[in-house]
Amino acid sequence: MIIRLASVAALLLAWQLGAQASAGRFVIAAPSQIALYAMEHAGLLWRATGVTGWAALQGFVWGNLAGVLLALLSVLVPRSERGLLTLALLLACLPLVATGPILRVLYGPGQGPQITLAALAVVYTTFLPVLVGLRALPQGWADLIRSYGHGPLALLALVRLPAALPYLIAGLQIAAPAAFLGAMVGEFTGAERGLGVLTVRALRALDLPATWTIATLAAALSLAAFAGIGALGRRLDLAPPEILLARPAPRSGGLAEAGAALLVALLLWHIAMEAFDLPRFFAKRPGDVWDYLVAAPGAEAHRAKLGAALGQTLAVALPGYLAGLALGAALAAGLVLAPGLAALVMPLSVALRAIPIIATAPLIVWALGRDVAGPVTVVAVMIFFPTLIACLHGAVRTPRAVLDLFDSYDAGAWRKLLLAQLPAMLPALFASARMAVPAAILAVTTAEWLATGRGIGALMATVASTSDYGMLWSAVAVIGLAALATHAAIAALERAVLSRTNPEQLAR
Repeated sequence: MIIRLASVAALLLAWQLGAQASAGRFVIAAPSQIALYAMEHAGLLWRATGVTGWAALQGFVWGNLAGVLLALLSVLVPRSERGLLTLALLLACLPLVATGPILRVLYGPGQGPQITLAALAVVYTTFLPVLVGLRALPQGWADLIRSYGHGPLALLALVRLPAALPYLIAGLQIAAPAAFLGAMVGEFTGAERGLGVLTVRALRALDLPATWTIATLAAALSLAAFAGIGALGRRLDLAPPEILLARPAPRSGGLAEAGAALLVALLLWHIAMEAFDLPRFFAKRPGDVWDYLVAAPGAEAHRAKLGAALGQTLAVALPGYLAGLALGAALAAGLVLAPGLAALVMPLSVALRAIPIIATAPLIVWALGRDVAGPVTVVAVMIFFPTLIACLHGAVRTPRAVLDLFDSYDAGAWRKLLLAQLPAMLPALFASARMAVPAAILAVTTAEWLATGRGIGALMATVASTSDYGMLWSAVAVIGLAALATHAAIAALERAVLSRTNPEQLAR
């Protein structure tokens, strides 16, 4: 406890000194400035926090219910798994900068967009861990249940659900900050109250203490939710999950099955628009997007504009994505070699991940520049923490017998890391890379929207304000296809590598 308090005090002191050293650059607000602003505007912050927190809580509940139900359906109807994975991935990759304005048109005034965006932000983060937990059972248990004449429902109730509880708790921990972020972004689209509204005002006024105060408050609330859910898991005496990752994608079906899943997603898109009888002016169907980009007059110009914006986005997203993965894996390897550093590194990592990206993106871009370094850093910060946690879980799974064998030959820590623990991290790293695709999309489009003014994120913000819904929906569709292609490429690379290093991972 004394060491932790000393670390916090040293961090606050370094923060204060850094803020004073960069006072003329409009980058960092000192802790003293944040504390003063919080005291002077305590009532306003309290009311805004209540509004945003209530919307986030409702979205958290509905989104997690949807994620759990999708995972249960995937297990009970195994043939539906690829389609549901595709649907969950597409939902997770919907750019908030695009869906926010569309939902505001659909809902009108009120908290509808905030709740919906909070729910969409957590479906994927809960679906994947729960799916892993439902499948994480020894084959002997399943055989035992079947030997008594029980079917899939009994297996689900007696074995799978209890086995999945630790994974659910871990998924809920990740979902809590995501729900808060979704609610704040929903408030960007025309809400009257909430922390998102205060963030917009602070950014427009270049009010550095206000911006940092709101970011710090949002991070503190997210950290409190993260810690509270973890404490609940410990209270229930649940064993921690072996690894919080999705298993490799099913091998059967290949491109045909993936294509069928994509067609189902397009069909659901069309049915949803028609079922609610939404006007085509702003609720475009897949056919409308095809016409806009391919068949209608001016389609070539539309494609050129969208392609140029997408190229700018990929030029930022790909380096940031790779940098985040590399940083997370490198930090995990460092903590394996020096576990004593975890007490300092892990709280900082959780705090960085908990701060809503809509608050950190402008600050990072202001500090590092709008060209390359700033946006790339935004993406990397969004990705490195989940990768760090995943790779640490992977290192822990290194078989004890293998480590004992290295010890018997008096192998050093570096040799064990290179020959035993890093190979054990590979499944975690690849699965984390697949799960990081939606996070990278969120980070880069948010940075473009709020800070750089370039790329597909800025394009969507511009066309939303001018009611060019054809371009808006086309951008959403292109991002979804790019996410699916990236996900498939990572899965293919994963299988190629793991077939040589961890073939048992592909046999589950």
